[in-house]
Amino acid sequence: MTQSGPHRRLLPSVLPLAIALSLSCLLPSHAAEVDGARIIAADKEPGNWMSHGRTYDEQRFSPLKNIDQSNVNQLGLAWSYKLDLDRGVEATPIVVDGVMYTTGPFSVVYALDARNGKLLWKYDPQSDRQRAGEACCDAVNRGVAVWQGKVYVGVLDGRLEAIDAKTGKRVWSVDTRSDHTRSYTITGAPRVVNGKVVIGNGGAEFGVRGYVTAYDAETGKQVWRFFTVPGDPKLPPEDKAMAIAAKTWHGDAFVQQGGGGTAWDSFAYDPELNLLYIGVGNGSLWDPKWRSQAKGDNLFLSSIVAVNADTGEYAWHYQTTPGDAWDFTATQHMILAELPIDGRQRKVLMQAPKNGFFYVLDRKTGELLSAKNIVPVNWAKGIDMKTGRPIVDDQAAAYWKDGKRKLVTPAFWGAHDWHPMSYNPQTGLVYIPAHIMSAYYEHIPEAPKRHPFKSVYQLGLRTGMMPEGPDGLLEMAKTWSGKLIAWDPVKQAPAWEVPYITIFNGGTLSTAGNLVFEGSADGRVIAYAAETGKKLWESPAASGVMAAPITYSVDGEQYVTFMAGWGGAFSTFAGALSLRAGVQPFAQVLTYKLGGTATLHEPPAPADAPKPPAQTGDAQTIAAGAALYDGNCSQCHGIHAVSGGVLPDLRKLSAEKHQMFLSILYGGRIPDGMPSFADRLKPEEVAKLHDYLIKRAHDLQTEGDAWQRFSAKPATQPLADNHTHTQE
Repeated sequence: MTQSGPHRRLLPSVLPLAIALSLSCLLPSHAAEVDGARIIAADKEPGNWMSHGRTYDEQRFSPLKNIDQSNVNQLGLAWSYKLDLDRGVEATPIVVDGVMYTTGPFSVVYALDARNGKLLWKYDPQSDRQRAGEACCDAVNRGVAVWQGKVYVGVLDGRLEAIDAKTGKRVWSVDTRSDHTRSYTITGAPRVVNGKVVIGNGGAEFGVRGYVTAYDAETGKQVWRFFTVPGDPKLPPEDKAMAIAAKTWHGDAFVQQGGGGTAWDSFAYDPELNLLYIGVGNGSLWDPKWRSQAKGDNLFLSSIVAVNADTGEYAWHYQTTPGDAWDFTATQHMILAELPIDGRQRKVLMQAPKNGFFYVLDRKTGELLSAKNIVPVNWAKGIDMKTGRPIVDDQAAAYWKDGKRKLVTPAFWGAHDWHPMSYNPQTGLVYIPAHIMSAYYEHIPEAPKRHPFKSVYQLGLRTGMMPEGPDGLLEMAKTWSGKLIAWDPVKQAPAWEVPYITIFNGGTLSTAGNLVFEGSADGRVIAYAAETGKKLWESPAASGVMAAPITYSVDGEQYVTFMAGWGGAFSTFAGALSLRAGVQPFAQVLTYKLGGTATLHEPPAPADAPKPPAQTGDAQTIAAGAALYDGNCSQCHGIHAVSGGVLPDLRKLSAEKHQMFLSILYGGRIPDGMPSFADRLKPEEVAKLHDYLIKRAHDLQTEGDAWQRFSAKPATQPLADNHTHTQE
């Protein structure tokens, strides 16, 4: 029976829409009315955070200073908002006129009242979750852009969508994929420049050809597209840039393998020069012998490319890692600033890409001004300042030349990954969330054939070589750690450093309150003194924090927001090592203010591992199952079936799931984003894979105490003893 009258009960399917419609009236009448002039003049309204890096120069510095060194220890939680899915959270929120726009896993967009966290509307683009396995690094999203009343989001399955900022309803949608047979995805945040929405894509690990596209912000019509690597050499190059790039590639294997070069994250924009700066990623395949006969620089892999923002026409490039062979992307955060170089002010672009070096370039010409490694590196002996090229140490890193396995530092997650750095013009320092890590790279002696299925890594080499058990992993984990580095870009030297237990700590925010804010992988949110690195405040975050925080003000009150939620590449693929962080995925928006008294919500305790079924497979069967697991499951559920907690740990399957194992693999699990494996694994192969997982479940039973010690959350250091190292 349906109730009627003024107090009738809304049906469940109608209730969320009714809430969204009722709360949308709380939005300003002209929601998200942002344009280029407003972003350029952002310092005149410091209470807003209107673009991904707050300003087009991507400095992530806020002029707000109500919260400073004298009172930051009074910060308390003002409000929190629980996101729908406990997966990796990497978004930078946008705040305009008291409204926060942010994203969660699977590209879901949330509009929240920035004063109290109340939901105004939610937009779910209904990303094709079966395609989550085609995303190298979890179903993450790094945020939205806003422009003249619209909110723009890149959807994991390759769409770019515009949403009405007041109602949360879709305005237009475009499919950005150039080839539907390839594993194109989007995890990066769009930028809007001169009325054009700019977006790149991911998928190099799966074999795609990278490009960046600009769409009309009002209509969604494509304005220009810039390819980052050449296409088929039998065809004419698309433009001047591709004519330049084609000369640096050899053979035609890269055509079948895609070439890579995806621009999956960072952009910056100089309004005076009207130049858009694109950070370009790694090659496909990784091994340069199988990608391009081990010849050529393979432009524009691992490069910073400047293009005309209106036309996409090539202006200049600087390649950080010619002929990249190690996944040393240059997609990392770029910052524009003015620095005193050799006695005069220079307009520069700064980047710390994966390869371990910090670069300062002239942003008009691309001239290299300086470069220095921020962490220990062994793949190169330095940068030749005459040529701008790295001096590669072949003996240490050229695994494809002599066929020997090489331990390379840094490795595929780099000295600095996507986690944004920030620049404080008052201290002159760049605050970098850095990694210390190494991994083995090994050449495969026979040319790999492209795998017939999507969502299968196309690397062309062997990498990682992680041990199975906790004791061996503990020794490896000791060589994987994180740092917050305050880097002087003029002196090309650290001012101070703070160590962390592991890699994948959060991006940074610096403020005029002389503060640096950062979240940590081990589940804390922290404030440091910007000039010395002294820890002044910290608070638990209930999960690992990877995203960069922001600060804003409403009605004279300053707030600091962290997007918390453990996940991403480290906790899926290298799940075992990520357990050192001692946290669970628990996705929340956490917002702090002076005197805040809200209660932090904690995740439920993880369940104990059930008793596994009897082991019936012999050693040969289990070995075959291990190989099948490595090729089909490890990128999501972790190497050697050790999950970091984001996706199910397959050593901990219930008796019911063991019985349903074949039907799960063949049916897929749509809410989790797991695809069906019916077209790639025969029933007898599924049985072997299952035998391997049963074996790993028994291993867990015998190693349980050691795993608990390995994954125990490290004790928090007191404020007076945070082991800051200040450089003299």
